[in-house]
Amino acid sequence: MITTTLFRRVSATVVLASLSFSACADATLERIASRHEIDVGVMIAGSPFGSLDPQTQQPRGINVDLANDIGKRLGVKVNLVSVQPSTRVQFLQQGKVDILIANMEYTPQRAEMLDYVPTPYYRVGGTAITPNNSGIARWEDLRGKPVCISQGSSYIRPVVERYGAVPRAFPGASQSLLALRGGSCVAAVHDAAPLLYPLQQHDPEWRDYRTLQPELIPASSVIWVRQGEKDTAAKLNVIVEDWHRSGFLIASEAKAGLPPSQALVEWHASLPKGP
Repeated sequence: MITTTLFRRVSATVVLASLSFSACADATLERIASRHEIDVGVMIAGSPFGSLDPQTQQPRGINVDLANDIGKRLGVKVNLVSVQPSTRVQFLQQGKVDILIANMEYTPQRAEMLDYVPTPYYRVGGTAITPNNSGIARWEDLRGKPVCISQGSSYIRPVVERYGAVPRAFPGASQSLLALRGGSCVAAVHDAAPLLYPLQQHDPEWRDYRTLQPELIPASSVIWVRQGEKDTAAKLNVIVEDWHRSGFLIASEAKAGLPPSQALVEWHASLPKGP
């Protein structure tokens, strides 16, 4: 299982993470050190992982907390850059951001294009949200029917290959969900815990909708870096491990109002707490 493999991987690159910026060679670390800034791509899609505070109009959420903590630990300014599922990979590859903390789960296909921090920071699966009167009670009921989904989503392939759904792709989750409410599709497929569960539970406009079980392709959310940037990944890996060890991620999840993640509890327990 990918999470077990990621936690048990011990390599020489992790040792490099404790070295100073000047001792690391890859271009991203050099860029961060020279500018004293880090550009972090985050999703600001109205979920507990990223949204705008209605009072201050400032970004908030779990991914924002993680980005700010990285900046604090590295001693650099954090520039938050809003990305969409359809643009996040290109933003990273084109150098518009230094790293991605953008609800982007590990898949072998993505790992062919980018590198990533070995230790995951969350586990996410997908679900479909559908009106109670849609007649959709199981994933199999989506066969031959239009489903709203984000461009570049890892859920497109399984809903097509496993369940025969007809995807209608949108730039982001907000457009997809708006299309669902407008009747353009019978269901919308997105991340379960970060987006659809809270929406269904806390937003009165979604009380007449239900979500499907089991969750679709549960996978580890990781921080992504450009291909070949092993030093950056190794340095960030030390930070992510400490997030688990200290309970920082569990506290951030609770602050965002999400139900406790069993994965975070397991990861917190699996790491040694000191000498």
